[in-house]
Amino acid sequence: MQRDISSSEASASHTGRVRRRRQPSEATADGNRANGQPLLVNDQNKYKSMLIRTYSTVWMIGGFVFIVYMGHLYIWAMVVVIQIYMARELFNLLRKSSEEKQLPGFRLLNWHFFFTAMLYTYGRFLSRQLVNTVTSDHLLYKVVSGLIKYQMFICYFLYIAGFVWFIVTLKKKTYKYQFKQYAWTHMILLTVFAQSSFTVANIFEGIFWFLLPASLIVINDIFAYLFGFFLGRTPLIKLSPKKTWEGFIGASVTTIISAFLLANVMGRSQWLTCPRKDLSTGWLYCDPGPMFKPEHYSLEWAPHWFPWKEVAIMPVQWHALALGLFASIIAPFGGFFASGFKRAFKIKDFGDSIPGHGGITDRMDCQMVMAVFAYIYHQSFIAPQNFSVEIILDQIIRNLTYEEQIYLYKQLGEIFHERQQIQS
Repeated sequence: MQRDISSSEASASHTGRVRRRRQPSEATADGNRANGQPLLVNDQNKYKSMLIRTYSTVWMIGGFVFIVYMGHLYIWAMVVVIQIYMARELFNLLRKSSEEKQLPGFRLLNWHFFFTAMLYTYGRFLSRQLVNTVTSDHLLYKVVSGLIKYQMFICYFLYIAGFVWFIVTLKKKTYKYQFKQYAWTHMILLTVFAQSSFTVANIFEGIFWFLLPASLIVINDIFAYLFGFFLGRTPLIKLSPKKTWEGFIGASVTTIISAFLLANVMGRSQWLTCPRKDLSTGWLYCDPGPMFKPEHYSLEWAPHWFPWKEVAIMPVQWHALALGLFASIIAPFGGFFASGFKRAFKIKDFGDSIPGHGGITDRMDCQMVMAVFAYIYHQSFIAPQNFSVEIILDQIIRNLTYEEQIYLYKQLGEIFHERQQIQS
């Protein structure tokens, strides 16, 4: 009798360990999740989050359009503000209040390195514009020219001052934390200034080369969200659980088409296409160059009912397709990198500066990748490869003193005078 009871218990225990076959409905429910999180199409609070996100997006786009209308100098100021917010969010990631109570002034050291890097970066990229702005004032011109000539030495001295400051403030029980913060600060400077310096260079080459790439990232982000919101079913990548293949593909097609059309619209405005040679805010007039002059293509092959017999396309529109392709296929990986970074630190967002979006860094992840590509593409395929008058003038201003420049001017005058006599 006891043997029968124990046999039945063993049978029940064995039965309890048998794996139950998953039903099709259960498999479908789990298929609509990625990394334990529901896809956006199944999120119960998606309409509330969409409303908040839309409200913030409208305000950001409106403010961005106004700043672009104000001009190059204001766009540069906007980039500087974004840099400061990004640096603050990234500095806070590894901060420990218990450690910093023992290190008064340590946070100030981070910002010392930050503004030293800013002085070096913008001093190198905007030296020509700065000199052109002060040419009318002789004294100010000499001061600015001297600062530009010794700018690298000044920045190096400031960096060494920060380095010595760091060594002097080392404390026995916080060595590991201080060196970790020192390395983290330099990583932030590399991340923030590597992309933003190229962004500013794009601005002064012509707002077009800043505005088009930035707009393509915004368009890609918006349509990836919308396609994923309404159609998303297939998870794209584990690092970003709510990203879907439907959103990725739909946004890619939309971005490439938008690039071709936006390049035509923006290329008609001299305010957007003319490069800025100084730091003034006045209106710009220039020859747009062959890149922004429409070329007419015949449509003789089109059917007779087609309303257009020819179409006008700017050469820059073909280059815009390359920017659109990069913005839709490669730039999103900047967002995936940021997602993996946030997972490593177990945070949802870098900050809460923008309702519905997170922090400033959350919005700039793809822009950072795109800005560098736009600059490299412009320098490789758009900008003239030979020496221009602007490049030679920049070298003269950077490397010659005021007296040497006057001497060069007189020598050129004598050369031109001799040539005129020979020709006459």
